[in-house]
Amino acid sequence: MSDIQEKLHLEKLRDEIAYHNRLYYVLDAPEIPDAEYDRLLRELQRLESAHPELITPDSPTQRVGAEPIKAFGQVKHKIAMLSLDNAFSDDEVADFDRRVRERLEVPAVEYVAEPKLDGLAISIRYEAGVLVQAATRGDGLTGEDVTHNIRTINSIPLKLVGDDYPRLLEVRGEVYMPKASFERLNAKAREMAEKEFANPRNAAAGSLRQLDPRVTAKRSLSMYCYGIGSVEGMVLPATHSALLERLKQWGLRVSPEISVVQGLAGVLDYYRLLSEKRHRLAYEIDGVVYKVNHFDQRELLGFVA
Repeated sequence: MSDIQEKLHLEKLRDEIAYHNRLYYVLDAPEIPDAEYDRLLRELQRLESAHPELITPDSPTQRVGAEPIKAFGQVKHKIAMLSLDNAFSDDEVADFDRRVRERLEVPAVEYVAEPKLDGLAISIRYEAGVLVQAATRGDGLTGEDVTHNIRTINSIPLKLVGDDYPRLLEVRGEVYMPKASFERLNAKAREMAEKEFANPRNAAAGSLRQLDPRVTAKRSLSMYCYGIGSVEGMVLPATHSALLERLKQWGLRVSPEISVVQGLAGVLDYYRLLSEKRHRLAYEIDGVVYKVNHFDQRELLGFVA
């Protein structure tokens, strides 16, 4: 096989592995057995070993760095990662809906309802479709650079799918540890007579703040995306729900529990339905988030999310 043929074969392998990664980790619809996936990955590793000059940062083989970092850098968020207001009763939710309707001067509002995952808020920056930086929320204005650890999470694409993504995209979401992974982690800690984590949120946060990405890679973290920060080179859709569909098209993972609901009745119904199935979810949640769906209405209300 000539050098040109091997380069083309290598690029085809990367695309094929990225395709199967998305099917397995994002869409939960694998097409090939694990053994075949491992064979493809070994073939890619062999080719890259023979041609190290062809290795790219978005290659599936480059998820886990070889060396620990010495310290976490600081990242200033171009658009602040805001905190959420809380409501603890149906009456408080009804009051929120009333204020929104009165401010917009409409009889009913369309909302997007989604689980509030009990994890760690993250902002991921893609340039020309390639993951270049990831940061924790921190104080909302400045967070810690955790790029080396975010790259190890298989449900997060190193390169976006397609060719219609913006030249710059900051994706906001929640990194979490599934319940099953949490149980395995604590079971291993008990075997080793080590301290156990109190809950999945602490386990996720502790795993993401490891200086050695090889440790993070073993923790089986995952992520759901729920919005965006800074964007360049794209006209935003009219609604939040349409934006989430675009994120899914680009290979980003969005919770299947997210739903568009109509008015106060829809908001309260969603909460009750999610409460009933909460124990069946694969991850912990600590509430529900409601967002006005139409971006023009958000502008009138004076808030971003």
